[in-house]
Amino acid sequence: MSPFFIFSCFLGYTLLLFIITWITSRKSNNETFFIGNKASPWYVVAYGMIGASLSGVTFMSVPGWVGTTQWTYLMVVFGYLFGYIVIATILLPLYYRLNLTSIYTYLEQRFGFWTHKTGAFFFILSRTIGASLRMFLVVNVLQIFIFDAWGIPFWVSVCIFILLIILYTFKGGIRTIVWTDTLQTTFMLASVILTVFLIGKDLQLSFQQMFDHVTDMGLTRVISTDWHDRQFFVKQFFSGMFITIVMTGLDQEMMQKNLSCRTLRESQKNMFSFSFVLVLVNMIFLFLGAILFLYTAQTGMDMPLRSDDLFPVISLQQLGPLAGLVFMIGLISAAYPSADGALTSLTTSFSIDFLGMNKRKDITEKEKISIRYLVHLGFALILLSMIILFRAINDQAVIDKLFTIAGYTYGPLLGLYSFGLFTKLRVKDRYVPLVAVVAPLLCYFISRHSEFLFGGYKFGFELLIVNGLITFVGLWTIRKKKSSSQ
Repeated sequence: MSPFFIFSCFLGYTLLLFIITWITSRKSNNETFFIGNKASPWYVVAYGMIGASLSGVTFMSVPGWVGTTQWTYLMVVFGYLFGYIVIATILLPLYYRLNLTSIYTYLEQRFGFWTHKTGAFFFILSRTIGASLRMFLVVNVLQIFIFDAWGIPFWVSVCIFILLIILYTFKGGIRTIVWTDTLQTTFMLASVILTVFLIGKDLQLSFQQMFDHVTDMGLTRVISTDWHDRQFFVKQFFSGMFITIVMTGLDQEMMQKNLSCRTLRESQKNMFSFSFVLVLVNMIFLFLGAILFLYTAQTGMDMPLRSDDLFPVISLQQLGPLAGLVFMIGLISAAYPSADGALTSLTTSFSIDFLGMNKRKDITEKEKISIRYLVHLGFALILLSMIILFRAINDQAVIDKLFTIAGYTYGPLLGLYSFGLFTKLRVKDRYVPLVAVVAPLLCYFISRHSEFLFGGYKFGFELLIVNGLITFVGLWTIRKKKSSSQ
């Protein structure tokens, strides 16, 4: 496929997004941007959240990961399901009862000023790193197959992508994203299903034959029973559960979409329906990964240096123009959820949690919108810088790196909310930032020396749980004698 044709697909898809943006952003204000005027249909949110949850990481890293971990990731996915149940039954009722715009204002009501700022800071840190990783993965592919051929530097490619994101989220915010996510989900899923079909056609194998072959190759192993292994099934399950709780339930980006639903009941219906569909969708991605490795084995092609590149190399260089077109449309549709929701939620959190925009009576609505625009642009520049940095240091599967980082940055949030929800204790608010910084540092030390300390045990994604537990214990040590009246 020529770079010009691929770029034309990119522009065509972007044009569709801007049409939706034009429709959804008319007569918008700050309430539209932050919570979509609480008018989002739950089924639209549920469908769109599939694409937002998968993004470019699942689209490329999960299939490439199958070669080393087989289908053990499926135990993480089963853990997701139980995590979503916790979100729907515990966290969503809390957020709706308190009528929150930023979910971190709960921490101020429960503990105080410094706890609120600490929670919001760790979200901003987590989302900035996570969104940058996701965007890097997709933009890097566009760079390799389009912009390198035209001699355009990587930083220019990133600037173009970020600029497009700014333009279509600038006014409509969450109301626009709820609807653009549905378009992205549709194209992403269609791309994966069509790729599976095209590989089967090229190999002249039926679905059942492909499944039998990948099973014989040992690629469908789901359960690892070695407790030393990072993929030990118990660790994977509980890691998936808590990853979901923190990266969805304690994440402003994901909750902002849920809080845009009309009522708590509709938001819960969205969460339950979305969670079951997401399990099935992840199974499709794992099957795609298995048959990508089957394709390399049967055709004798050389494996790319990075597992994340396997899907694009086969689609764009091996299967012909139609497969390349299908892949690029799927990739482009995966690119935007990595950035639009992150940029909107970062703007929301900083505006509400640090600037107190929802409480300020000394400035007009027009001035608030101007401030929001500046915050939006500021975070766009930060994301741009982070993507360029990851280009220089990336050396492993992005999904592995993403969850590892989440274990350190989301752990304090897990501890803070757990302590707030499951105890009635108050804490010495000014010491909370210290606890939240010490906990990840202790986790890093434990992880680096776990084999020596625990008889060969290696920490995987369950490091998140350990981090949350250390934070919980730290909060216990700075508790006040009198319990909370809440």
